[in-house]
Amino acid sequence: MRKHFRVTHPLHPLFGREFEPIEYHKTWGEDRVSFRDAEGHLQSIVASCTDIGGIDPFVEIAAGRSFFRYEDLVRLADLLEGLR
Repeated sequence: MRKHFRVTHPLHPLFGREFEPIEYHKTWGEDRVSFRDAEGHLQSIVASCTDIGGIDPFVEIAAGRSFFRYEDLVRLADLLEGLR
């Protein structure tokens, strides 16, 4: 496992911050990375919001032009339709 990872999701409150990973695991079907925050509390974040797994192909291709993936927007539309 890498020595450090950076939060790369531009809308995440920890964007740009770097942390030392403690554990990489799957929880509720998502890859997550655990770390200790500045106060020493154990936290976890979805791995796709970080650079721990390498650069996400979508992020690289979008080059900052889009914050949302097509699949996520379709799922959001389905969820909103279900609320009607």
